[in-house]
Amino acid sequence: MKQRERLRDDDKRMHQPSCRMNDREYRLLADGATACGMSIAAFLARADLNAARDLDRTAAEVAGEREIVSELFGLRRHLGQIGNNLNQVATAANSGADVLHATGVLDAVERAARRVDAFTQHYLSNENRSG
Repeated sequence: MKQRERLRDDDKRMHQPSCRMNDREYRLLADGATACGMSIAAFLARADLNAARDLDRTAAEVAGEREIVSELFGLRRHLGQIGNNLNQVATAANSGADVLHATGVLDAVERAARRVDAFTQHYLSNENRSG
C-alpha cells in the first residue's frame, strides 16, 4: 500500500472535532470510508469540508445524495458477494465438479444488473427534472 504524502506544517490538521453517532450512522460512515479506501477520519474530513465549501445546497439535495450514496454502497456490497459466488462457481467448474448453483449465481448477476440499471435510470430521471 502506498504511503500518503505528509502535509506541510501550514496544512497539517491540528484540530480534532468530535461528534456522536448511533450504531447505524457509524456503520454507514465506516462502510463509506472502506468503500473509498480511506480511514474514517479522512473520510469524515473530506465529506465535511466538501459540505462546508458548498453552503448553498439545500437539505433536500444533501438528503438526496445520502440516498444515492447508500444505494451505491448497497450495490457495491451486493456485487461483491455475487463476484465471490461467481469465483466459487468458476473454481468448481474448472476442477471438473458439478456446478449445481451456477444458474442461481447467473440469475443473481442478472438481478444485480437490473438493479444497477433501474437505479441509474431513476437517478438520471431525477437529475433531468431538477436540472
